[in-house]
Amino acid sequence: MSDRNRDMNDWNKAIIEEFRANGGRVGGMFDGKPLLLLHNTGARTGTRRVTPLVYQDLADGYAIFASKAGADTNPDWYHNVVANPGTEVEVGTDTVRVHARVATGDERDQIWTRQKRDYPQFAEYESSTSRVIPVIVLERV
Repeated sequence: MSDRNRDMNDWNKAIIEEFRANGGRVGGMFDGKPLLLLHNTGARTGTRRVTPLVYQDLADGYAIFASKAGADTNPDWYHNVVANPGTEVEVGTDTVRVHARVATGDERDQIWTRQKRDYPQFAEYESSTSRVIPVIVLERV
């Protein structure tokens, strides 16, 4: 494992611990932002992982964003939920079963536009890359 990956794993681990210790609330850069913990299974390895992500509430679930802070590649968790869409998320103190799907067309555009309006750093991520940042809908099951 590279030092960069090790540092990211340690950072995520600290956020996950804070999230669970505080009923889903996290300070620092996530203070006041809606955060969930996405459980995902490695597409190639089958390894179970937990990833903290900012989300948007939807009528029947949540939207998450494969922004990877504007990198030119999708995050690993994106490939994992595309390969293994049946999963769960932790929101606050609840664990919710969800089915993941990639939003397309007008649905994607409406969710993404709202996310950029509510959290302008997502517009910055978009301007940092030439790829279309995937929007993933997590529907409650």
